[in-house]
Amino acid sequence: MSALIEGLFNGISIGSVLLIAALGLAIVFGLMGVINLAHGELIMLGAYTTFVVQNIFKPLGEPWFGLYIIVSIPAAFIVAAIAGLILEKSVIRLLYGRPLETLLATWGVSLILRQLVRSVNSLLAISIALFCLLFFGGLSLLKQRRSDWEVVRNQVIAILLPVSITISALVGNLMSGNFKLTRAWFSARNVDVSSPAWLRGGIRVSENFQIPYVRLFIIVLTIICLIGVYWFLNRSTWGLKIRAVTQNREMSSCLGIPTETVDALTFALGSGLAGVAGCAVSLLGSVGPNTGQNYIVDTFMVVVVGGVGNLLGAIIAALGIGTFNYLIGSGTLALMFSSSEQLAPFLSFISTSSMAKVMVFALIISFLQIRPAGLFPQKGRTAEL
Repeated sequence: MSALIEGLFNGISIGSVLLIAALGLAIVFGLMGVINLAHGELIMLGAYTTFVVQNIFKPLGEPWFGLYIIVSIPAAFIVAAIAGLILEKSVIRLLYGRPLETLLATWGVSLILRQLVRSVNSLLAISIALFCLLFFGGLSLLKQRRSDWEVVRNQVIAILLPVSITISALVGNLMSGNFKLTRAWFSARNVDVSSPAWLRGGIRVSENFQIPYVRLFIIVLTIICLIGVYWFLNRSTWGLKIRAVTQNREMSSCLGIPTETVDALTFALGSGLAGVAGCAVSLLGSVGPNTGQNYIVDTFMVVVVGGVGNLLGAIIAALGIGTFNYLIGSGTLALMFSSSEQLAPFLSFISTSSMAKVMVFALIISFLQIRPAGLFPQKGRTAEL
């Protein structure tokens, strides 16, 4: 019984991380129908942001170091939201209504982000900043000064883009001899995030089991995110606009709702929630360039099983998938039924993380044969679309 309680609690805490990540994915997919394969890399960005904030607070010592996690949550949200906003404006917006191209484009972005984390250094950051200043600054300046901007826009981009790339590359090449500038910030190795003192230890429930404070913190963080998302979608003006666009984009546009702004805001919100999930992930283990890939498949499964765009369905699916994954993969079920001669060999065989995912996949496929639209399918105009 003690092993079962421990397994259930740990599974719920893992499901809480999936839920935060799935909230953003469900909102984006529910509104725009975009399958964002770079969502896992947004989780990774949130995790690395937590690592950077930790290193900033570390020299301050206690008690200031204990506050770094409180600062990391909004910081991770902002960094991931900005990355998502850039992704939406530069890639997604050009591919609306073309799901296959969007799928391939976001997969390519995910590869770029992973390689960027492995190789980013001060020199690369300076080169990128210089390119952005020259290209986007030049576009903004010319847009303000040219009355015929729409006519000359493509010609200006055709000239300004290669010039900005060339100047940035030349500056980077001239500075490449400085070792301090070329040293990688993160590299391909995993990095560790230390829990603050007030999150170490736990509440002892029995002689062999205690509830870790870290996992309690993740569960509380998930509840806060749920309440915040629910309030935003149902009580705020922009939440009303998001729900209106979700139900009927054409009619919302006719009524004066800026659908492009709503799309950008929704994508930024979903990406920011992925960053918060990354902050929670960093407390559970080491952080690396492939961190997001460990959660992206499970996150998509949560959205599909729960029903696209449904918060209640996402809650049930995330907690269920997280709990099943942990109970099977950790060997808790094998331990519980070790006395059964019929079940023990089979449970021992599947008691690995990879086999646990296979079993969860099989259960989900069986479930979708019965309810292909998930626990709570969409209704009305959205379902017809």
